[in-house]
Amino acid sequence: MAPPGQSQRSSSPSQPAGKGEVADVKTQLRNLAGSRAPGVDDSKRELFKKVISYMTIGIDVSSVFGEMVMCSATSDIVLKKMCYLYVGNYAKVNPDLALLTINFLQRDCKDEDPMIRGLALRSLCSLRVTNLVEYLVGPLGAGLKDNNSYVRMIAVMGVLKLYHISASTCVDADFPTTLKHLLLNDRETQVVANCLSALQEIWSLGGSASEEVSREREILLSKPVIYYLLNRIREFSEWAQCLVLELVAKYVPADPNEIFDVMNLLEDRLQHANGAVVLATTKVFLQLTLSMTDVHQQVYERIKAPLLTLVSSGSPEQSYAVLSHLHLLVMRAPFIFSSDYKHFYCQYNEPSYVKRLKLEMLTAVANESNTYEIVTELCEYAANVDIPIARESIRAVGKIALQQYDVNAIVDRLLQFLEMEKDYVTAEALVLVKDLLRKYPQWSQDCIAVVGNISSKNVQEPKAKAALIWMLGEYSQEMHDAPYILEGLIENWEDEHSAEVRLHLLTAVMKCFFKRPPETQKSLGAALAAGLADFHQDVHDRALFYYRLLQYKISVAEQVVNPPKQAVSVFADTQSSEIKDRIFDEFNSLSVVYQKPSYMFTYKEHRGPFEFSDEIGNVSIGTESADTVDPNRVEANDKDLLLSTSEKEETRGLNNSSSAYSAPSYDASSVSVPTSQLSGLVISNPSVSGNAPQSSFAIDDLLGLGLAVAPAPAPSPPPLKLNPKAVLDPTSFQQKWRQLPISLSQEYSMNPQGVAALTTPQALLRHMQGQAIHCIASGGQSPNFKFFFFAQKAEDSSTFLVECVVNTSSAKAQIKIKADDQSATRPFSSVFQSALSKFGMP
Repeated sequence: MAPPGQSQRSSSPSQPAGKGEVADVKTQLRNLAGSRAPGVDDSKRELFKKVISYMTIGIDVSSVFGEMVMCSATSDIVLKKMCYLYVGNYAKVNPDLALLTINFLQRDCKDEDPMIRGLALRSLCSLRVTNLVEYLVGPLGAGLKDNNSYVRMIAVMGVLKLYHISASTCVDADFPTTLKHLLLNDRETQVVANCLSALQEIWSLGGSASEEVSREREILLSKPVIYYLLNRIREFSEWAQCLVLELVAKYVPADPNEIFDVMNLLEDRLQHANGAVVLATTKVFLQLTLSMTDVHQQVYERIKAPLLTLVSSGSPEQSYAVLSHLHLLVMRAPFIFSSDYKHFYCQYNEPSYVKRLKLEMLTAVANESNTYEIVTELCEYAANVDIPIARESIRAVGKIALQQYDVNAIVDRLLQFLEMEKDYVTAEALVLVKDLLRKYPQWSQDCIAVVGNISSKNVQEPKAKAALIWMLGEYSQEMHDAPYILEGLIENWEDEHSAEVRLHLLTAVMKCFFKRPPETQKSLGAALAAGLADFHQDVHDRALFYYRLLQYKISVAEQVVNPPKQAVSVFADTQSSEIKDRIFDEFNSLSVVYQKPSYMFTYKEHRGPFEFSDEIGNVSIGTESADTVDPNRVEANDKDLLLSTSEKEETRGLNNSSSAYSAPSYDASSVSVPTSQLSGLVISNPSVSGNAPQSSFAIDDLLGLGLAVAPAPAPSPPPLKLNPKAVLDPTSFQQKWRQLPISLSQEYSMNPQGVAALTTPQALLRHMQGQAIHCIASGGQSPNFKFFFFAQKAEDSSTFLVECVVNTSSAKAQIKIKADDQSATRPFSSVFQSALSKFGMP
């Protein structure tokens, strides 16, 4: 049986039992420091491994720093590497310890073994301690002149590290000039590549306004340097070739002969096995020939085959990257790739992201000669087990139809989709048929005959239902049952969660009323009544707008709502030509893969709405953290806490039924909906002036909106009082937010003074705190700000949690409220909106 002390000690070298483990290692290292006994290096290796293992799992082993340095006096390169790793890790956090390493690192920089010299020089430059820069100049100067190419490579990158630590020291030592000399004279291509990379970064950090920097850049982009690098490009590694080609793409030839010389030198690079080299060469060809239209088109023909080969021969990830670049080229010159459309057919074993991109390219290359084959292939994908791809394929068919290619056959295919017994196929087809009818009204008879057989109960997706409702309103004369279908939808108004559908329903029933008034009269009254009482501000406003139009003059209302329409000739593109040109200029970069210019995903002001900065609340999308929560902020480890504004609140949910938002009345109007009949709306005259048009009485009678005295309002509940000294720690906030359902979700319009005052989150925080509503986390920058508030009742500990997203450009605030007491949500919402409306007011 083992002694108690040893039985408790871990046998694993990566899990020490306590501080005694590190002390034991320190003692053993000290005993081996000056030993020359046989096998001492093996013992050191085991101890070094143990130290590195401890360091890797986060155990502080800085106490053995001196012993590690003493044990580094060995010719064993493995021990040297582990010692350099240890030294580099602790030198950054403890500059005082770094002083102990200078002597032995400088000594190793003069070792006979070039590998040790290079490793020591790299470790010395990696210390990155400002007060040690004077110790770097000598070893770096010697390393740049070393006979071994490995040491020179390390020294070149060490110059760049020195420049980052102390630019003045680097320039005073004349290291950039030495790098220029090595760039043009060193026989080792990797040294040349490192020099090119280091010089470009140094001059980019030197400031674009500096005359000296501009002069140096001109020298680097001069004809002798470019031709020298091109003549040696076959000797470079693949990474170095990409570096050289990126430089050549910036070169401006003096005449067309130089352009052809460069292209002839790089012709064989298009056949390279590495995709990065092929794309870099492609960029050179495209950039050089931008001013030569005919030659530029020939370049497209020349680069087509190599890129298509890369798509079919590489991994899915490489295929996607190359396809992204091909997609950009196809959008610029679709006719060149139209004969190669079969390369963009989807394979059964390809990932979804590759298939989706191929579908976009099939849409782009479609023309009169290949439309039938492409549409036939796309129709096969509609039955794909991958539902998103099936949806995309149906959309692709519709996009091709909108390009005016062989419309007859495509319309027949889309109508066949409507007859398939798959909900998602029917939904996508309805949306596309709506767009087709907007562009080709002459096909309305064929389309409506099929659409009329579709039951609205079988269409659940909001966009598809909105499309069906649009057709019911637009073609209500041709569809015999249109008024009755719309009537059924209006009767289920409260069950319809999508505001988009309710908006379309209001417009459709108005159009139907102008075409078939006797059958639609009752439905229109019910729709206006439901719209005026709707919780969604846009629905309420549209219903009120339509009511006022009808009040004023029915003929004017018809001209506004249902005017004669012309066929849509061109649908709006999602990207402007300027954006596309910017992406093309950044060819062979992530901009092409993301399909957006680099400034949209690199600069903070162009990031997503809630990519919050670290200075404000430390709230960021998609991150998870298990660290201790600071009292003044909430770390973003709860996805529910960090919903972006792009995620629309499509459903109201069961929890909203008890606290639905009632749209504010217009001026002095009061709205009440009797329970006896849906279409009877009792409303006081909402005219601002006293002399309302006489037609208002007629339209009220027509629609069943008779004037009557509104019933006396019920006594208002006592005002909600909040605790001004409420306290809630961030952990409890997050737990409650995850557990509680959303009681209320709404959009609120802010006053102009409040928008002008909201320059930083702190301004609103102070105001809301004065209203007994406290902020627990905030972030963002203009025009997007995000806040998390909490409040508590004064009489009990019932808590309200609020997510408030403010967009100052639209003057809108999106509010989500969660509450312990669901019945108090609406009164608290009124208090919160009142406090928000007072922000910025004198």
